[in-house]
Amino acid sequence: MLGAILFDFNGVIADDEPIHLKMFQKVLAEEGIHLSREEYYRTYIGMDDRGCFESALAEQGRGVTPQKILELVAKKARYYESYIRDHLVFFPGVITFVRRAAARYPLAIASGALRSEIEFILQRGGIRQAFQSIVSAEDVSRGKPHPEGFLLALSLLNKGRNEGDALRAQRCLVIEDTLAGVQAARAAGMRCLAIANSYSVGELSPVADLVATTLEDLPLERLEALF
Repeated sequence: MLGAILFDFNGVIADDEPIHLKMFQKVLAEEGIHLSREEYYRTYIGMDDRGCFESALAEQGRGVTPQKILELVAKKARYYESYIRDHLVFFPGVITFVRRAAARYPLAIASGALRSEIEFILQRGGIRQAFQSIVSAEDVSRGKPHPEGFLLALSLLNKGRNEGDALRAQRCLVIEDTLAGVQAARAAGMRCLAIANSYSVGELSPVADLVATTLEDLPLERLEALF
């Protein structure tokens, strides 16, 4: 029986992966590093900002200090927040889907995005109140494919519940768009719906429990049937 739904954010709710790519490219270019679209989608998508910058600099043989990574993450966040104020886009049907799902189930977000970005976009879409808990990049020490984010989101959903009423990982459905995200969901013991926004149906099908091309008009009964 389905008990809760945990959403990734970038590439599932907010159609902003191309924006993140632009901002990564801009910051790295200022460091003299070229990041191609192909390399981003092959290697870095699904990582949080910290992991992306650490990997990109290490790939170039650059010395990586925690302070340097913090500076780059903060710079990208400023560029991103400035850009999305005029260019924010939600995937078709997502806002309606979230509202329908929230009427039946507890919802959470577990994302590698910064909390300020998540909060801003959810408020703009009028769906912040639909989510009982949010786990962002600042809340975890290990990004996807590690399951820490999903397990923390589940723990937050269970706050205030009695042991007998506690949600179990086996009753949770994760909605993801990346291979790393699907791997994190499975490692957390959760089932996963993959949305083919960032990877193809063929790439996602072997690892996800269900694959769809959009959340628009997706019946909740189709998700409940997984349980």
